[in-house]
Amino acid sequence: MQTRVFATNAEAGAAAARDGAEAIRRSTGENGAASIVVATGASQFEILDHLTREPDIAWHKVTAFHLDEYIGLPVTHPASFRLYLWQRFVSRLPVPLAAFHYIDGEREPASDECARLNALIGRRTIDAAFVGIGENGHLAFNDPPADFDTEEPYIVVNLDDACRRQQLGEGWFKSLDDVPRRAISMSVRQILKSKRIVCTVPDRRKAEAVRACVEGPVTNMVPASILRKFGGATLYLDTASASLLRPRG
Repeated sequence: MQTRVFATNAEAGAAAARDGAEAIRRSTGENGAASIVVATGASQFEILDHLTREPDIAWHKVTAFHLDEYIGLPVTHPASFRLYLWQRFVSRLPVPLAAFHYIDGEREPASDECARLNALIGRRTIDAAFVGIGENGHLAFNDPPADFDTEEPYIVVNLDDACRRQQLGEGWFKSLDDVPRRAISMSVRQILKSKRIVCTVPDRRKAEAVRACVEGPVTNMVPASILRKFGGATLYLDTASASLLRPRG
């Protein structure tokens, strides 16, 4: 895993978008198609804004997969990740994607939705995964202690209180009781199957998680630390999120 630090969130997001865009262009040029994974949350505002404005991407040749979604939350709810992705990514592209496979968190049972998504992603190669890191060190909604072993692409997970407090603190919900306790998430092993992982983590509130991920042990108690085992990952930080890292001499 490489780590890059920028003066501002906007600069980090722009650089991350260029990185991911190049991976998409390379795959569409060489293979005639590309597959990507798209994340949500406040950490992805800048990168998605820049990614939708990157030139010369054949979006009509790109298939996208949704990283994670709450279980039982209506698509009309302001915190719905399906709504987020439509507003901040899909609807802003210059041409329609080949396909966008949303996670339907309202489907019951959730295991059936996982099975549907698992069949869709199958043996498909993911050319670029755009992800972030949670305040509790989670990767997607794989909260600690994360399952590092399952081979299932999508799984049902329980959200821990730290994760739920983050969602409340970011303003997505009115109270902690409103934050769902379960979600469907892409698994850790499935994320690590991506050829390129572009991980964008801005803001001072993420500094402790960044330090644990970069400098602490690789452990499922800090799920994103597993990215250190993957050479194709780059961590894009601003000075605030990188503020607790040891100086490199």
